[in-house]
Amino acid sequence: MSALEAAVGDIAREARDRAADIEAARSLPDDLALTMARGGVFRALVPECFGGLEVHPGTFARMLESLGHADGATGWCAMIGSTTALLSASLPEHWARTIYGDHPDAITSGVTAPMGRAVSAGDSWQVSGRWPFGSASRNSAWICGGCLIVDADGEPVAGPNGAPDVQLMFFPRAEVTIHDNWHVCGLRGTGSSDIEVSGVEVPKDRTVVLGGRARMDRPLYRFPTLGLLAIGVASVALGIARRAVDELVDLAGGKVPTGGRRSLAQRATVQADIGRADAALKSAAAYIHAAIDGAWDVAAGGQRLGVEHKTELRAAAVHATWAAVDAVDRAYHAGGGSAIYASSPLQRCFRDVHVATQHIMVAQPIFELTGRVRLGLEPGGLL
Repeated sequence: MSALEAAVGDIAREARDRAADIEAARSLPDDLALTMARGGVFRALVPECFGGLEVHPGTFARMLESLGHADGATGWCAMIGSTTALLSASLPEHWARTIYGDHPDAITSGVTAPMGRAVSAGDSWQVSGRWPFGSASRNSAWICGGCLIVDADGEPVAGPNGAPDVQLMFFPRAEVTIHDNWHVCGLRGTGSSDIEVSGVEVPKDRTVVLGGRARMDRPLYRFPTLGLLAIGVASVALGIARRAVDELVDLAGGKVPTGGRRSLAQRATVQADIGRADAALKSAAAYIHAAIDGAWDVAAGGQRLGVEHKTELRAAAVHATWAAVDAVDRAYHAGGGSAIYASSPLQRCFRDVHVATQHIMVAQPIFELTGRVRLGLEPGGLL
């Protein structure tokens, strides 16, 4: 067992024990976030040269599934923090070392959507914007936000490929306003409040071009950032779903529904639900790891991933997420009235997994993109 796997096991046990408190606080506790940072969770995708672990993407996926199984919010914050830290391979070296290498326990988070506007101001960008869904921002030392580069008149500036220039800007936590507006039905403990900056000066080299190639040419960094983000979201969803099935198994052995004589476990419909959910989750996980391994073979051979492998990563992620939803729904409904109580993990799994589906990386329209590729057409979107 690696040091990361051992740390994740300990963190998962703690997160499971503290799940109710995490949800009530609507944010990951600072002490748990620090334990995760020191255990390597947020450095999993950081290059080794900056003190990171630079793990195989399959290890990354299993880590998030384990944490999602323990507590959906903890898994989600781990996903956001670790995938944001992936940008360390794309920052100029001096900024990568400043943000990640010099502070190994630092947590970073951010939102890629280009909700900000950046205007040139000499050697800096002057940035203003407000972004929703700033998960783990309260635990972060640095927060990034996607920005559209505009001229003095507010008109978009074209990038090198002719499309509007979009860059991710890094802000120190002290320069970011975090609004207390995260009042939601699921993943409550992620602290995904709106984040905002106003007139912040950002050095022009403290940015990453969204969708651009990483500066570091190693196997992990030949994977598409959005592909790894999608795999991360799906892995958390799979963990939540496995937890729901486990909870139903525990409940079914001892619960005899009102007016009945047999336990839930003895009912054919429940047996079928368990069998279908278990098979679907194992199949979805197998697809994810097959897609990862196929892409890794190409990346480890020194090549950039083509459309085929990028598409497989996205297809596996969206398929796994919706397989997770179906499994949770089966478990929740089979649990009957017991599943609706606040004390039941089944209701939390139900709420959490349905919020996870709203992430754009695993939304149903992704099937249109992957279907276009299968039909021999251009994807028509970012892979």
